[in-house]
Amino acid sequence: MDAIFDKILAGARISGKDFLHLAANADIYQLGFLANTMRTRLHPKRMVTYVVDRNINYTDICISGCKFCAFYKAPGDSAGYVLSFAELGDKIRETQQLGGTQILLQGGLHPDLPLEFYEEMLRFMKGFDIHVHGFSPPEIHHFAELSGLSPRAVLARLQASGLDSMPGGGAEILNNRVRSEIAPRKCTADQWIEVMREAHHLGLRTTATMMFGHIETMAERLEHLQRIRDLQDETHGFTAFIPWPFQPDHTALGHIEKTTGFAYLKMLALSRLFLDNIPNIQASWVTQGPKIAQVSLFFGANDFGSTMIEENVVAAAGVSFRLTRQEIEGLVRSAGFIPRQRRMDYTLVEQA
Repeated sequence: MDAIFDKILAGARISGKDFLHLAANADIYQLGFLANTMRTRLHPKRMVTYVVDRNINYTDICISGCKFCAFYKAPGDSAGYVLSFAELGDKIRETQQLGGTQILLQGGLHPDLPLEFYEEMLRFMKGFDIHVHGFSPPEIHHFAELSGLSPRAVLARLQASGLDSMPGGGAEILNNRVRSEIAPRKCTADQWIEVMREAHHLGLRTTATMMFGHIETMAERLEHLQRIRDLQDETHGFTAFIPWPFQPDHTALGHIEKTTGFAYLKMLALSRLFLDNIPNIQASWVTQGPKIAQVSLFFGANDFGSTMIEENVVAAAGVSFRLTRQEIEGLVRSAGFIPRQRRMDYTLVEQA
């Protein structure tokens, strides 16, 4: 353990074996100290960033049927929806009135919408002069299968239509045993990584996520982090990593015990320590609430994520934390940091 501590304090990279040893043997105080040391090294100014955006789910109709999802509707369900462009425009205007700089655009894997629909939707959205952070790798893979095009060709067409960057959703755990159990119709771990690789090669910056605390082992969490770290070594395309715990209520995995704040903070710290090449780690106040999010700023997180003017997927699992821009700034200040609004690429928004 001392050798691993010395390695981290010297700024050296830890191995997968080191990660598993820390996960099994380090206590939460040790992990917090090490993660905070690394966070301070990467971000010496006492600044915590956040983004003002809206998570727009353009459809809840989905063929994936993931066991962890309480949001989707099966094709043919009369309760399912596809947003009209008029509804989309209203949501964008409201976001801009609240100082928003981007739209996080994601949806279900709809079986019938052609690629041209998404291209038209992007062109419509760009008429509002707003950053579109859209379409997770499973969506891109789905569009490719429906259109008969390669993921790279799909990405290039969407980029030409106005796509600015991509969220890292749909990663869950990048291990095929886990994915075959909880999301058998979704793209494989290799396919998720390949979509991200192609996006980075086209100049699209992306984030990466990890949904943990369901059926995965710690070794499978390590595999996930290793895949992310390896791709970042290759492309340098990830701007941030967001680990968040599975929310079991109202899902097919509802029997699984919810991850505690204690376990969340340990995983957050381990993520910060292993992902030495990803500059930013986001706190998950949407799942953990404001107080644990404050504590996370001392466990490796340097970013408070989004104001989430609208959020539907986690809310469908019965979690309904809400924070305004002013509340986020107050939480950051009371934790001893300086809040600053940012864009997707972590450039700062100049404030009057």
